[in-house]
Amino acid sequence: MRITVAPDRCVGAGQCVLNAPALFDQDDDGLVTLLTDPTADQESAARVASGLCPSRAITVHEG
Repeated sequence: MRITVAPDRCVGAGQCVLNAPALFDQDDDGLVTLLTDPTADQESAARVASGLCPSRAITVHEG
């Protein structure tokens, strides 16, 4: 699994950080930043965070 983020689409809702704080953070403007690609045990949290993102700024690439 690989994740890409689009800070230009981010609205700063913070759902990613709340659901997967080991994978995501917010910069000084409150926009999403990716800390690392998920390990196997973090993949579920990554999918949840992506699905909860109101602006669809997080894309999960399977495989």
